[in-house]
Amino acid sequence: MGLAGLATLLGASCASHEDKPDGPRPDSGRKVAYELTEDVRYVPEDWPEPLGADLYLPASTGLRPAVLVVHGGGWTRRSRSDMNGISRQLAKRGFVVLNVTYRFAPAYRHPAQLEDLREALAWLAANADEHRIDVTRIGAFGYSAGAHLAALVAVTDPEPGVAAVVAGGTPVDLRKWPDSPLVNTLIGAHRDAALEAWTDASPIAHVTPDDPPFFLYHGGMDTLVEPEQATLMQAALQEVGVPVELYLAPLQGHVSMFVFGGSAVRAGIDFLARELALD
Repeated sequence: MGLAGLATLLGASCASHEDKPDGPRPDSGRKVAYELTEDVRYVPEDWPEPLGADLYLPASTGLRPAVLVVHGGGWTRRSRSDMNGISRQLAKRGFVVLNVTYRFAPAYRHPAQLEDLREALAWLAANADEHRIDVTRIGAFGYSAGAHLAALVAVTDPEPGVAAVVAGGTPVDLRKWPDSPLVNTLIGAHRDAALEAWTDASPIAHVTPDDPPFFLYHGGMDTLVEPEQATLMQAALQEVGVPVELYLAPLQGHVSMFVFGGSAVRAGIDFLARELALD
């Protein structure tokens, strides 16, 4: 995004959790078998593109929580295969997982990507009986542009709602980068000419007291999406009383946090297990 760095913000510790609940976390050693069905179409027949997703169904009984997984790539590229590893980890813990593809800019501008994720949530609800999904326990997990979209869909009151969010390397206030080629591509106009659209596409602008709990993780040496974005979102959520955890890794950059951030991912999955009442 052509962003300037603010890595000194994080201090010296290896990782810092804030607003962490009392008591032990769920058993992260749990392993559940699962079935994978690839390229499940989750959008209606008349949708602009025939978008697909990979569906992971754990071999567990009763109603299960589900997680919508969203990949990054600056809203313009990459694929859901980037999130295969995280999706497998979630499925092994017992979550139903829908790892989705969405429409890319510049062919499709905001809010097209948000609309795609709303359809993915609607698909989970429509197929809840068949796959034994508890629609009151749906989470969202994304990184980078995928984290932006996961956060955005969660705070814009989708139906069904999102009950917990894990977001890594998240651009939460797009207005901070008026000259970013990627954000300009997503919106289709410069910030000064389309401030309303830039605001609408910024998750932080939609924060309200009824938002779901958030787990944010971020690299302290991230010069692409500055760590200030995580602390701004943390502060906004705290101000309205929404539970939020913040995992800061000072020695990681944007890409390295995704590639080598396994401890943050595991902590995020534990967060989802707790917030979505995983048995």
